[in-house]
Amino acid sequence: MKGEPPNYEVGWKRTKEIKLEKPVGYVIMDFLDKLVELMDKEFGSTALLAKVGEIVAERAREEAEVLRDEGKVEDRMVTELFRVLKLMEMDLAMVKAAVKEETLNERIEQAKARCRQAILVANSF
Repeated sequence: MKGEPPNYEVGWKRTKEIKLEKPVGYVIMDFLDKLVELMDKEFGSTALLAKVGEIVAERAREEAEVLRDEGKVEDRMVTELFRVLKLMEMDLAMVKAAVKEETLNERIEQAKARCRQAILVANSF
């Protein structure tokens, strides 16, 4: 009698461990990710988009300060995040001031790039 082939073995072991805990800057990354999604869509007006960007940046700063105060994040990383958020806010202010459609699209792309950069900084926390 022939035995069962080896691929019918009962049970298996995972060779690579899956990390279930979220990174330290998860909340900040979530805020910024939602902002990128908003920038991808047709948003009400450029003034509203700029206002939302300001609110998201302020909330991300508050969260970063909390993480710094708890000692989970280094000062230099928080400073770098603040720098990128300020640049993103400046790009969104230029979006609000854009007149031509072509200029508006370029500035939105620049703001999205800054937002993705901020996401990477928050991910490195």
